[in-house]
This record gives sequence, C-alpha cells and structure tokens, in this order.
Amino acid sequence: METPGSQSSLHRANLERVVRAVRLAGSLTQAEIARTTGLSAATVSNIVRELKDGGTVEVTPTSAGGRRARSVSLSGDAGIVIGVDFGHTHLRVAIGNLAHQVLAEESEPLDVDASAAQGFDRAEQLVSRLIEATGVDRTKIAGVGLGVPGPIDVESGTLGSTSILPGWTGTKPAEELGGRLGVPVHVDNDANLGALGELVWGSGRGVKDLAYIKVASGVGAGLVISGRIYRGPGGTAGEIGHITLDESGPVCRCGNRGCLETFTAARYVLPLLTSSHGTDLTMERVVGLAREGDPGCRRVIADVGRHIGSGVANLCNLLNPSRVVLGGDLAEAGELVLGPIRESVGRYAIPSAARQLSVLPGALGGRAEVLGALALALSEMGDSTLLDGTMTASAPAFT
Repeated sequence: METPGSQSSLHRANLERVVRAVRLAGSLTQAEIARTTGLSAATVSNIVRELKDGGTVEVTPTSAGGRRARSVSLSGDAGIVIGVDFGHTHLRVAIGNLAHQVLAEESEPLDVDASAAQGFDRAEQLVSRLIEATGVDRTKIAGVGLGVPGPIDVESGTLGSTSILPGWTGTKPAEELGGRLGVPVHVDNDANLGALGELVWGSGRGVKDLAYIKVASGVGAGLVISGRIYRGPGGTAGEIGHITLDESGPVCRCGNRGCLETFTAARYVLPLLTSSHGTDLTMERVVGLAREGDPGCRRVIADVGRHIGSGVANLCNLLNPSRVVLGGDLAEAGELVLGPIRESVGRYAIPSAARQLSVLPGALGGRAEVLGALALALSEMGDSTLLDGTMTASAPAFT
C-alpha cells in the first residue's frame, strides 16, 4: 500500500509524469522527456527501461541535433482512441492508437437538418464499421473525442444555441454518444479541436501559445495558452466572429451589428459574387477561382483576409500568441488571404506583438477537427490502466 510521500508513491508519480508527457506528445527523446518533466536524465532512463520492460512504451533509435538518441512512444497496442467530428455537411470518424498513429479514417455526408438522434445513429454505425474494419479490440478503447459545431457548456456538457445544427440545441452530446458506445466521451467545439489537431499534428507543433481561426458558415477561434486549450468558465472563449468591426454594419445572427462574421463567413461573402458568378458558388469554389486568377474572387478573398486580420490584431493585443493558424476552406487560398491578414495585423496590432506573430495555413485541412478529437481523447484519458500493467510486470517498486 502506497503512503503519500513514500518512495513508492514518488516513484509512481514519476512514472505518471513520464507516461503523460509521452502520451500527449506522441513521441519524445529521453532528453525531451527530462526537459518536459523536470526529472533527471538518470531517473528518466530508469523509468523508460521499466516502462519498456512492462510493455507500456516502445523505444526506437533516432537522432537529435546530429547525435544518436532514443525515441520513446507508447506501445501501439496499449490502447485505442476514437475521434468523431460533426461538421456543417459531414460526419468524420478516425481511430488511432496511443502512439499517435491513425489506424483508420472515414468521412460521409451529413444532412445539416438531421435530428440529433439521427446524427448519433450515423456516428455509432460509422464507429462500429471502422472498429470492425481495423479489427481493434473494443475493450482497449480508452476514450472518444467528439467535436460539434457549437458552444458546449463546460459544467453541464450541454450544446448551446447553434445555427448550424439547430435541432441539437440543448442536447448533451458526450452523454448521448457515451451511452451508445459504452466508453467515456469528451466533447468540445470544432474550433477548439482544430486548434488541438494543429497543435499536435500540424502547423502548431512546437509552440505553446496559438490561435486557430476557422472560417466556414461561422467564424470561431480555438485558443491555446501555455500548451492547453483555453475555454473560459462557460466554454465560449474564442468567439472571435463576434468582435464588432462596424457598429452600423449588417445585423449578425447574434443580434449585434457589424460583427467580424458578417464580413467573413460564407453566408455573407458568397452573395457578393452572385450577380457575376451565379448562385451555385461555395467558398471552396471561390478559393479555387481566386487561385486561377479570377479578379472578383481574388478581391473578395483579400477583403475577407483584411477583416480577419483586424480580429487577429485584437487577439494579439490581448493574448500575444506566437502563432495564428488559419483553417477551413479559406486556408487553401494561401498568400491571397494570408498576406492581407498580416497587413491588417501590422496595421492594428501592437508592434511588438505583431513582430512575434507568425500567420500560417493549417497543415491538416478538413482533418484538423477529427484529429483534434483524437488528441482530446488522448489528453483526457488517465494513466492508471497503463501503469497498473507496468507496475505488475516490472520489478517491485521501492518500499
């Protein structure tokens, strides 16, 4: 029996620190583990050896800074996590292991007007199909990350008002899907999961403070502060789309006038091109035409970029992030939109904050949210199950 403050409890705590660091990062060298956890190199070496002997981690040769090193990752069969992303017109599911390897991924169209029950039916079916296709053991599912396009109340887990899935307002997505799958489900909004996905796998790797901006039918931001998603006490942090740009501007769905969203979201932008390009445009098509040189589409994309840049400048002045990652279809416009964003940031942000900021397109495209859902499941799972096997299989702990 472990006593708080005893050598055995300290050893257990150090094991948990190492496992958590590796679990969140995917893989780390032993030197990186030491820096991340604050443990000595000798302690890390001993713990890694113990975890390897117990089958919890795998160690492979690598190089770091031109020197030989050993990369540590969780064992590929230590557990499974699932990511589920409900989007504006799609449902996407991915299955991954604790070594951050994606084992299977599939997307299918989703009727935006479908009821919550129908949506969860489809998610349950797609998850079951991928589990069967990969042959994974259901008993090894450690958790599920779930993304929805709307605000989640942190305390109750209830989905707030959303114009994208209006029939879902008031539901408890994690509770509903968890009851169907029989495993823990952790839920967050799509912008936060996009930020997590880019932080772990994409353009946000290596930074601790970033904002992920997603422009689609609405505009949202996922905020990462000191390496963790910042949600605010009510779960609504990051509603950058409702920064006021023009108090006499168009009426926004939130009831205010001239919100950033009214100058940048697809529902407001696409009508600007109706008279010249017809009514069948999508933001994806506008971006494609802009890249091909269409002057009207290029102008609209540039204007959108400048407006987004005004919102990003406000973020810079308030939070001073080191990186902004642009996601969604708009990111495919590249410098056609990133250049105007940087121009506005340079004009409206505090010079020192603007100099420290890099603005990049997302590296994951439409996969950012579902990979972020995997990252959410990885970050929320506990380490006890992993370590219980290690402590039993390895040499007895200090007494």
